[in-house]
Amino acid sequence: MMNVINQVAYLRTSREFPEDLHQLSVEVNRSYIDVANAVNVRTIGLFPVNRCAITGESWYFTTSRQQALRQVYEFGTIAPGATLNIPYRDTGFNRLIRLFGTVLTAVPNYRTIPFSSATVVTDNIQVTLDHVNTQIIIVNGATAPSITSGFIVYEWLSQS
Repeated sequence: MMNVINQVAYLRTSREFPEDLHQLSVEVNRSYIDVANAVNVRTIGLFPVNRCAITGESWYFTTSRQQALRQVYEFGTIAPGATLNIPYRDTGFNRLIRLFGTVLTAVPNYRTIPFSSATVVTDNIQVTLDHVNTQIIIVNGATAPSITSGFIVYEWLSQS
């Protein structure tokens, strides 16, 4: 069997509680710890705009646990062939985990970011993060439809 890190993947669905008051106290304490451990290791589904949120993910590089954070940035129109630079606030960035998003185009259709066209390379939507200049850079391909709106999510490991 693999060496799985999480001891219990799910909460127990049933539990027998003893009638003895002392044993009941022990079992209730154990139950609380089980619930707290299960809740604390889940991914947190908060995607705030212009504020960062803890993702609930723990990443391990070398020997120290590192906490992941996420932030969402909304944006408007990007013409074909144009570039949009979105400044982001550096809040103790250590490593980028994910950089993704979705746009609505003038077609209209929804596309993911990054977007890769199966037929025309200049229809792609590129996204990069310039950590030196604290910019998220979105490039709409030269023959791609106009982007009317969208959002970018970036997740990173905190240094603290």
